[in-house]
Amino acid sequence: MRPIVSILIAGVILLAINCVFVVREGQTAILLQFGRIVESGYKPGLHFKIPLMQQALRFDSRLQTLDAAAERYLTSEKKDVNVDFVVKWKISDPTRFYTSVAGDQDRAQQRLAPTIKDGMRTAINSRTLKEVVSSARSDLTDTLVENANLKTRNLGIEIIDVRIKRVDLPEASSVLRSVYERMRSERKQVADALRAEGNEAAERIRSDADRQVQIIKAEAYREAQSGRGEGDAKAAEIYASSYGKDAEFYAFYRSLEAYREAFQANNGVLVLDPKSEFLHYLQDSK
Repeated sequence: MRPIVSILIAGVILLAINCVFVVREGQTAILLQFGRIVESGYKPGLHFKIPLMQQALRFDSRLQTLDAAAERYLTSEKKDVNVDFVVKWKISDPTRFYTSVAGDQDRAQQRLAPTIKDGMRTAINSRTLKEVVSSARSDLTDTLVENANLKTRNLGIEIIDVRIKRVDLPEASSVLRSVYERMRSERKQVADALRAEGNEAAERIRSDADRQVQIIKAEAYREAQSGRGEGDAKAAEIYASSYGKDAEFYAFYRSLEAYREAFQANNGVLVLDPKSEFLHYLQDSK
């Protein structure tokens, strides 16, 4: 009797478990009955179903990311560009999502990628290279999102955003070489302008330094001349005082200095009159 009761209790518990299903946060669900959808759009929480007859399928309702490989496109000027983009999308209609791709996200992305690439090709073909890489990029992606949502509505998904990560020029493209040449020319112009400004500043600094040098030299010369004048005046004063005390000794001293200067050369020749006043102290020892 007791085993039968245990079996009944286990059966009731199993039946109760099969009567409920849980939808977690960030999920949505649909309810199938014999393979046919009877209800969809379940919110997070605890829900009920008929056991053995009904089956709950849960899908991730959070934002999904499609990061496709870079593709080569032509601009309106027939210039090649490699565009790398990323797509943000989510499930908007679980019923259509299940009926179109059987609830498989990988299959949904496989069908979404060609749609986005075709829209990207159309958008870039109608724009110049400058518009693709400039601020017009936001207009390009907005238009792309709007048109792609019209085409993917039957998949039960909604494209939230398309962002262009990189726009590169092919390595073998002549445009790349012309861009590099233009960049090199612009950088050279900037360098020449900076170099000219530097030379101008250097000349200004050098001129100011030369002016300061001249001013310092002039002030030093003025001070030197002033000191020399004061020294000469003091010397003249001393000479005058000495001359006033003993005129004869002063004349003798000055004559000796003149002799020293005149006879300093070893092989010099001096032609004078023996009675010359210059030889006065040599002729007359008294």
